[in-house]
Amino acid sequence: MTRFVLIGAPIALVVSVVLGGGDGDERPIEDLAQSEVENPLKTGDRKKEKALKDEIASMPAGLAAPDKKELAARLIASADNSTLDWRGQYDDIEDLGDGNGYTAGVIGFCSGTNDMLQLVEHYTAEHPGNPLAPFLPALREVDGSDSHEGLDPGFTEAWKKASKLPEFRAAQDEIRDRIYFDPAVDLAKMDGLSTLGQFVYYDAMVLHGPGLSSDGFYGIRHAALKAVKTPSEGGDEKKYLDAFLDASREIMKNARSERERDTSRIDTAQREFLRAGNTELRLPLVWRTYGESFRVERL
Repeated sequence: MTRFVLIGAPIALVVSVVLGGGDGDERPIEDLAQSEVENPLKTGDRKKEKALKDEIASMPAGLAAPDKKELAARLIASADNSTLDWRGQYDDIEDLGDGNGYTAGVIGFCSGTNDMLQLVEHYTAEHPGNPLAPFLPALREVDGSDSHEGLDPGFTEAWKKASKLPEFRAAQDEIRDRIYFDPAVDLAKMDGLSTLGQFVYYDAMVLHGPGLSSDGFYGIRHAALKAVKTPSEGGDEKKYLDAFLDASREIMKNARSERERDTSRIDTAQREFLRAGNTELRLPLVWRTYGESFRVERL
């Protein structure tokens, strides 16, 4: 898995900028700093935040339903780890040579893209004596780079040791949801997208990172909005998702390695679901990623 943009320390992003297509008086997304990003529910106005949360809570569960969330985890794992066994990835750690440093865990937290640092800081705050705590100073130093300085030797062994503990696996799930799943699904619901559309957002958030640049999630969404309105704005979902997938695919084609340039997670998975009209991700589900075939009959 490759995340092409850094994840900045999250702060609030103005909802009107995230949700709108740029036709009003909002600042263009290109003018925002990465540090202004968190998720579409953070407005700084508690009443508005509560109203948005209540609105989302009143919507169908979609990808957040337990069975669909399980399916989403399997789809992500098939692309990132060539397996449906996503629970077997908690202790996985390696440097993929993609410029992101160590990639590890259930969603591919990276030492170079801030999410691994957020995870270890969060876990250490609750469990100070954990095996990863001694590496926090080094993680802060290498954040934003592919360096292993201060992490070798010992970090990979510490990660594997920590991953045997249920509380660290729970922490991985929690930070995955906080950084990737919840913001993607919430925004997709506000954009009027189906369960499939919610997964498209989630996969793009994981793959590209929640960045504002042209190769980050919000930049990709912004490019799609220039071409097609979201369903919540009166647009056609299929046309909008096609535009979003086109923008995401274009970023992948310009990646540094051959595997990163492989767009099958779109071409022979998400795009095929969309063409089949399977907007609710009904089972059985069959797809191909990176030359391998996968099938889910039941959950």
